[in-house]
Amino acid sequence: MRSVTYSMNVSLDGYIAGPDGGFNWTEPDEDVFRSWIDEIRHVGVHLLGRRLYETMLYWETADQDPSLDDSRLEWAGIWNSLPKVVFSTTLSAVQGNARLASGGLAEEIERLRAEPGTGDIAIGGATLAAAAAASGLIDEYRTRLYPVLVGGGTPFFPRHEHRVDLDLVETRTFSSKVVYLRYRVAR
Repeated sequence: MRSVTYSMNVSLDGYIAGPDGGFNWTEPDEDVFRSWIDEIRHVGVHLLGRRLYETMLYWETADQDPSLDDSRLEWAGIWNSLPKVVFSTTLSAVQGNARLASGGLAEEIERLRAEPGTGDIAIGGATLAAAAAASGLIDEYRTRLYPVLVGGGTPFFPRHEHRVDLDLVETRTFSSKVVYLRYRVAR
């Protein structure tokens, strides 16, 4: 069965964006960016909320940007070919290799898990991930923990009222002092 993963950059105090919505503190160095490339290679489909989808639209035409280095061009090629499912109540159409979700999050995940295919089912966006977590649908949490306190904003971990035990699977510390943490939900 395909695993459902939730992976994002996170401040030490647990936020993916600061109080002003900014996340400029997450600009990755080359090693961190390469880790994102390595991770996305193992994704079979990516589920996104509207806000993250709109943020990631940049990559649809990024390959036309002459200032991009080889690793950013590599990311753009992988990202653009990756199937994406967008959850939105306001969008009527999406671009590239994306489609709007036709059902609820739980039924979409169960359908994707039942389909033949390889690669993880990745979830992007805190709101969408919170809904998946509340339904017990996330198998792994992956963070790139940045050494910064932003003091509030959009939390990485959903605020729900039940305990979730995790098993540490992998850690890595980058030269930039960013720490990668990968946890599997203990079942």
